Amino acid sequence: RIENDMGKKFGANEDPLLFSCRSGAAISMPGMMDTVLNIGLNDTTVQALAKATKNPRFAYDAYRRLLDMFGDVVLGMPHEAFEEKMNHLKSKTGAVNDVDFTADQLKELVELYKQVYKESGEVFPEDPYEQLRACIKAVFGSWNSERAIKYREIKQITGLIGTACNIQCMVFGNLGNSSGTGVAFSRHPGTGANEMMGEYLINAQGEDVVAGIRTPEP
Repeated sequence: RIENDMGKKFGANEDPLLFSCRSGAAISMPGMMDTVLNIGLNDTTVQALAKATKNPRFAYDAYRRLLDMFGDVVLGMPHEAFEEKMNHLKSKTGAVNDVDFTADQLKELVELYKQVYKESGEVFPEDPYEQLRACIKAVFGSWNSERAIKYREIKQITGLIGTACNIQCMVFGNLGNSSGTGVAFSRHPGTGANEMMGEYLINAQGEDVVAGIRTPEP
């Protein structure tokens, strides 16, 4: 159905469709459940995405994000291992933030992230459908993660049997300086005051806001 609506094919070698995999519990548990973005990218589809968008920097930025999130969320590899590779490349190139990397530097970062898999004895699946199945399993599994269980205890959330898993077409906030991502609240999350409040980042994806990689704008 999504492929028909979007006019694209998941895993295609031309203008590929990419998915995000998110939790969908009946009661929101912000930051507690796992998410994986840019599902469907591999060494072939990343080139197709770069060609279709005429934006290789964007394509390889999305790919390195998938390698990081898949390793962390699905395979349980330490996120710090990927951060070390990024910090090494920042030192080498003089980049301050990830948005400062060029397309070629992001290609190099992708290769550095692949080294993390080798060093950890893990394999990143090139098959998009294998990626998707693994991500779905990880999202369902995050319902019983230590942090999710503790959150439900603190918030006294009871009576739920689990979570749904939402597979959505990717909408990209990292296409360039005319794209962005953010969060908005109908009440102030800190004070509870009845006022709108939100934060955003230019040229980023949603996890950047949550992870605090860069300071969002109000």
